[in-house]
Amino acid sequence: MKISADFTVVPDDFAKAAAPEYQVDGTPVVSFPFYVDQLDPSVQYLHWAFTDPDSIPVCGFEWIHWTVANLPVDALMFDFNDSHALQIPPDFSRQLPAMIPEAMQGRTSAASRFVGATNPQVTMRYNGPQPPDKDHDYTLHVWGTAAPLPGLNQGFWLNELLHALRDLPAVPDQGGIVLTGKA
Repeated sequence: MKISADFTVVPDDFAKAAAPEYQVDGTPVVSFPFYVDQLDPSVQYLHWAFTDPDSIPVCGFEWIHWTVANLPVDALMFDFNDSHALQIPPDFSRQLPAMIPEAMQGRTSAASRFVGATNPQVTMRYNGPQPPDKDHDYTLHVWGTAAPLPGLNQGFWLNELLHALRDLPAVPDQGGIVLTGKA
């Protein structure tokens, strides 16, 4: 599996410098577009995590910005420029619940008891990069499976996604990309 985007630095619309209309409670909530290509033919569902390992020295843990599970591949659009690439469009996180009800999004670190946010638009949707100290490298890791992951519900935690993936006989496909978020 190959993951790609049209940028290496997350554009302002999807990050810290997003316009007020692209934020909720001061958090950027419009998710960035990306592509999934070269899928194993057995993959029917996608799952992903967008995290910030560079947040560990700042807050003591890897910040979870976005998690998705059980997204049917056949619900996605192919990019017109490359008939083999699946396209995750801009603002997919906010559109997802209505577009594809069987797919689910997990909690972000904003839902942590250490942060205390309560608005589901922030705690269970995409949160854009907002590094407070310097530029951070963010990891988007995507997994593909032949069947949906069992035992997950809307608002799952990242560790539950990782356990569900670990408990499979085999993860048929996976890939990732590192993107920079500007301070």
